[in-house]
Amino acid sequence: MKLAAEPRPAERELVIEKILPSEVVAVERRDDPPEATLFPAEEAVVAAAVDKRRREFRTVRHCARLALAELGLPPAPLLPGERGAPVWPARIVGSMTHCAGYRAAAVARTSAVVSVGIDAEPHDRLPEGVLAAIALPAECDRHATLARTAQGVHWDRILFSAKESVYKTWFPLTGRWLGFEEADITIEPDTGTFRARLLVPGHTRDGGELTGFTGRWLVDDGLVITAIAVLPEESAHREDGS
Repeated sequence: MKLAAEPRPAERELVIEKILPSEVVAVERRDDPPEATLFPAEEAVVAAAVDKRRREFRTVRHCARLALAELGLPPAPLLPGERGAPVWPARIVGSMTHCAGYRAAAVARTSAVVSVGIDAEPHDRLPEGVLAAIALPAECDRHATLARTAQGVHWDRILFSAKESVYKTWFPLTGRWLGFEEADITIEPDTGTFRARLLVPGHTRDGGELTGFTGRWLVDDGLVITAIAVLPEESAHREDGS
């Protein structure tokens, strides 16, 4: 598979880049380009999938390969691993996301970023019953306050997206499942940030302690996007308890 780098318009910053540190390379698409192709092993994963799923799977991996190319890595299959998490090349961390009309991937070297998680959602109200299913009582209370005092934003969707980004950041570090009810999210409306307090004991694969994450959120052009990037110095602070 050959992969040509796509030039980026210098005057337009990618939406996802607005909430990621410079150590992370990101690529996004609003369409499904014909040059987005899959390796045979990837094709096998979605052989029985509907066309929508195949297009999402193909384009988001196209984004990931373009991002990896910016780090100097050649094209390679990006297959789902444990619990569906993508298996990245050695010494690389990454995350992928897609929703209607948007696909994005973010990657970094492990020397610069310990873990990264991104999520994109349509900026719409969550379907009936979903907020009650994913939110803790304290989160519901905070959501009610935000919905009353900061109208025009679907805070329930931001909460959902933040929880998705928390899981995508958590799992590569721990290799363990994390339920919606196992992280308490506080959204800061004025700073475009959120804090996730883990409600279960968390330890990385190498024994470091995890107590929570901080991330960023953005509403832009009909999308909600959230992102977490754990830098080495932040990881060290968690491990020594400072």
